[in-house]
Amino acid sequence: MSTQTLQLSPPTERKKVTLPYLRTKKQRGEPISMLTAYDYPTALLIDQSGIDLILVGDSLGMVVLGYPNTLSVTMEDMLHHCRAVARGAQGALLVGDMPFMSYQVSTAEAIRNAGRFLQEAGMDAVKLEGGRERLEAIRAIVTAGIPVMGHLGLTPQSVHQLGSFRPQARQAAAALRLLQDALLLQEAGCFSLVLESIPARVAESVSSRLEIPTIGIGAGAGCDGQVLVTHDLLGLFERFTPRFVRQYAQLGEAMRQAFEAYKAEVERRDFPAQEHCVEMPDEEWESYLEQLQLM
Repeated sequence: MSTQTLQLSPPTERKKVTLPYLRTKKQRGEPISMLTAYDYPTALLIDQSGIDLILVGDSLGMVVLGYPNTLSVTMEDMLHHCRAVARGAQGALLVGDMPFMSYQVSTAEAIRNAGRFLQEAGMDAVKLEGGRERLEAIRAIVTAGIPVMGHLGLTPQSVHQLGSFRPQARQAAAALRLLQDALLLQEAGCFSLVLESIPARVAESVSSRLEIPTIGIGAGAGCDGQVLVTHDLLGLFERFTPRFVRQYAQLGEAMRQAFEAYKAEVERRDFPAQEHCVEMPDEEWESYLEQLQLM
């Protein structure tokens, strides 16, 4: 049985996304796109699709490593996955998520850990959670020459303090505090902010008052860009699906069907078939049998 080789044309080489380019997109009103990735093949495909930013999120603790939340993710976990993503993506701006307790202990440790994302893992920037309480660390990291993306609203590393993964800034006082924090993070040097799970009108209000781009997740269309966890987008994480997620594919079910089909063919001995096997010249086989008789 002959098989036809599929010829794939090489992907078009992308121009590297930069911080000024993101600021220009905001000024022009052009939406910014961001997705998460945790491995080489996913990063390669996302990069080839033209997505602006790739976040190596500490969400990998839940969607890849199986933890109940993000708190167990370590620096070594993050660096390992960041290196894989950096090998796959050449055009998108790469952002490494600083894990729990990698920047809260001291400013010196925050700078050191942020630097590792760039020096050891090939990232272009880092992301960390929190508002006014993180200003000292953010200023120090930025002063060290490391771009910082902020994160306000629902901050998963504070899940125990918040009580659950629930929407934030639904009261006027909380919304005003979030706006104040956003302005403070901008002043501290953040190049962008993630706004997670807050009312759409609050996110739009905050975005309109900032010079830096906002990236929304569960924060409505009024942000300057959007991000989703790729496993949610593809239907690969079935423990729960946040309300703000749109599934563009159901790959989890497709994978389950593929695994079941494979199991059935193995059990029927339909796989591997002859076309999946390595051939041996007849004369070599006969020689093997002759020598086998002499053993």
